[in-house]
Amino acid sequence: MYDAIVVGARCAGSPTAMLLARRGYRMLLVDRDTFPSDILSTHYIHQPGVAKLQEWGVLEGVLATNAPPIKTLHIESGGIRLKGMPIYQGIDFALCPRRTALDTVLVDAAVAAGAELRDGFVVEDVVWDQDTVVGIRGHGKGRASVEERARVVIGADGMHSVIAPKVQPQEYNTRPPLGCGYYAYFSGVPMDGAEVHFLEENVNFGFPTNDGQTCVAVEWPNSQFAAIRQDYEGAFVRALQGTPDFAARVAQGRRETRFTGVGNIPNFFRTPYGSGWALVGDAGYHKDPVTGLGITDAFLDAELLAGALHDGWSGHRPLSEALAGYERRRNERAFPLYELTIQGASFQPPPAEQLMLLRALQGNQEDTDRYLGLISGITPVQEFMAPENLGRIITRAGRQGASG
Repeated sequence: MYDAIVVGARCAGSPTAMLLARRGYRMLLVDRDTFPSDILSTHYIHQPGVAKLQEWGVLEGVLATNAPPIKTLHIESGGIRLKGMPIYQGIDFALCPRRTALDTVLVDAAVAAGAELRDGFVVEDVVWDQDTVVGIRGHGKGRASVEERARVVIGADGMHSVIAPKVQPQEYNTRPPLGCGYYAYFSGVPMDGAEVHFLEENVNFGFPTNDGQTCVAVEWPNSQFAAIRQDYEGAFVRALQGTPDFAARVAQGRRETRFTGVGNIPNFFRTPYGSGWALVGDAGYHKDPVTGLGITDAFLDAELLAGALHDGWSGHRPLSEALAGYERRRNERAFPLYELTIQGASFQPPPAEQLMLLRALQGNQEDTDRYLGLISGITPVQEFMAPENLGRIITRAGRQGASG
């Protein structure tokens, strides 16, 4: 019998298994895919996520895959451009590794910590003892079904989780799908950091990734998904024309992969625990990819869940209390960023107040970095958006303008 079975071995599951295995717990990590393998993903890692990689001792392994440190973030909204890179715990860069590279490093770290890996393993169902989950039933390729038992089954298997519908968690703070998108990888695109361009009808992205390639992506309103699917390459090229300089640089390059697309992206929170089960990462909380928070949130949630399970199993406090604390701490961090994400994917013109703030930030690098830290969770939203802080920034800009 295992202490926990983790279903899903990518950026939420492998860290959860790794952290618990390092504490001496017996862990089984399963995934329907084998590794290395790709998966649809924004794969941007904000500085708090990079800090976790460093803390866990796996950052060097990720950097060794030729994923370049991203030292500058360029943001455009309402025709106003800002650039910078906030520092978090000494980390002054973001990363955008391919999932073929990142997930393999994380899986290897979990196995090195002592977790047992079964990749290519399909979970068919959870096993119940009355109202408590006590294990899983599944099979490897070409093999008969088997049952494995554990104190806790953890669903770390993404927004289309197999585990979540089996345990039927409550969903809350749901929002309708807002965006749809396509992306591909290009070589030979000149880049100075990452770029996000918020336009009236779409958002254009560029992120340097492994081996000198750039992930180029476009997001549109979800209402356009059916039409865009009919000519996604043409729609992609037309969308890039809204940022002529970026489009010209992409045109210098060469597309190295097929386009990957997604629509009807759900936005929800789920109660992430119950009797004998827990959810982590996108299985427990999912949002539009416009802010690129998925992997960073998965890392932070994995650490919260692993800590809660350890507290419960070691007797520091009752397990139910520890898991309730996991949900509370997750939500305290995630709710403000979720609202920023919903706003960013609304495809509405920036209000006059936001344009005033963006103009005031130009030439003010310190506050620009703090502003850019909002979407990564470095800068507390309530603190930065407090009227007195916004007033200070705007007043400072007015004084500088007058003196200039």
